[in-house]
Amino acid sequence: MRYNKLVPHFNMSNIVVLGAQWGDEGKGKIVDLFSERFDVVARYQGGHNAGHTVRIGDKKFILKLIPSGILRPGKQAVIGNGLVIDPAALIDEIEALETLGIDVRSQLAVSNRAHVIFPFHRIVEKIAESRPDRVAIGTTSRGIGPCYEDKVGRRGIRIGEFVDPESFACLYGYLAEDKQALARAFGIDEPVDLQAIRQQYAQLAERIRPMVCDTAALLNNAIGSGKRVLFEGAQGTMLDIDHGTYPFVTSSSAAAGGVCTGAGVPPTKIHGVLGVSKAYITRVGGGPFPTEAKDEMGERIRKVGNEYGAVTGRPRRCGWFDVPLLRYTAMVNGFDSLVITKLDVLDELDDIPVCTAYRVDGRESLEMPATRRGVEAIEPVFERLPGWRTRTAGVTRYEDLPVRARNYLRFLQDRTGVEIGCISTGPERDQTIVMPGSKLEKLLG
Repeated sequence: MRYNKLVPHFNMSNIVVLGAQWGDEGKGKIVDLFSERFDVVARYQGGHNAGHTVRIGDKKFILKLIPSGILRPGKQAVIGNGLVIDPAALIDEIEALETLGIDVRSQLAVSNRAHVIFPFHRIVEKIAESRPDRVAIGTTSRGIGPCYEDKVGRRGIRIGEFVDPESFACLYGYLAEDKQALARAFGIDEPVDLQAIRQQYAQLAERIRPMVCDTAALLNNAIGSGKRVLFEGAQGTMLDIDHGTYPFVTSSSAAAGGVCTGAGVPPTKIHGVLGVSKAYITRVGGGPFPTEAKDEMGERIRKVGNEYGAVTGRPRRCGWFDVPLLRYTAMVNGFDSLVITKLDVLDELDDIPVCTAYRVDGRESLEMPATRRGVEAIEPVFERLPGWRTRTAGVTRYEDLPVRARNYLRFLQDRTGVEIGCISTGPERDQTIVMPGSKLEKLLG
């Protein structure tokens, strides 16, 4: 593969790493791997419904809220204002990491402008998902969406108010009564002890308070002093509230544009965007999936790739690489480079279908329809590439990959129009190939 050599070298590059598909692309490993080159790792959207799995030696780390960079000693980890935080889930995650030897409390900063998830938000989500006149989205039922609804509705409680006893006492009563009335209106009789929740969360606030600060100021001051920041996305672009397959999306801005609002950093301070994509594609939950393999091949990919959610354990729907989808997410995000993960899952296939175009109403197109009906009407146009039937797991040099595997990667690069700057050949840090001379290598410094 050839790359443009005339790429400016940013000595102090700040970059975004995010999902190029529907999430679960392996961002956790990539952020952990690249964070060695950065001073700060910041997450800018989502909640504890998005899990990143990182393997280091014989240890397995599952992170839900805390950026993967926390696994690097001495790195500053930031939970930005664009997140919604369940304090109980955050404390559980902190304690789990501390038992594995991670010094979380000295490394983690939590935005005072992020919003708080309460147990009654989960009840509201159950109401929405169980309504007979609504198609279920397939959420994780962790209260993420209803908390974002309260944020946009200007009735939410932010972390800064949560850790201030007087503000919390005043705001909590109004929000809790509002949710209780809503539950009664929909005939939800699930018992909720609002006073017990208040007491429990007041105790959680005491434990979180030392980590709370103005993280926008922290990040901008860090950048101003010459430090490098890696921004970590959760979920994937096709789950973005604006640009994803609406309404089967998350409730936050998962695309690169979400960094500015979700972290409080101006766009002029972001120097590169890296998309992470599997060598195939998966999706969790409901919603259209044009290249889904509903036959035994889909089940085979799920088994070989261990395609089950890190947080929920739900089986992922599996399918073939989608070129029009990747071209669309590249356009929305402005990808400088792609990281391809799980190439080894395809090692034993005789041939590999790749969707190269969509056929809609008899016409071929590379464009992504805006409506649910439009996406559901897609007939994928496939080209079949020969498989390599040779083990690629653990390969660390591009030249050592089978010729047909290299041809497959070159095909994806040519059709998507985005360089493949990195290839992951396994879950460990050292099972990675960074392409010499790529834009990615230059951005990493």
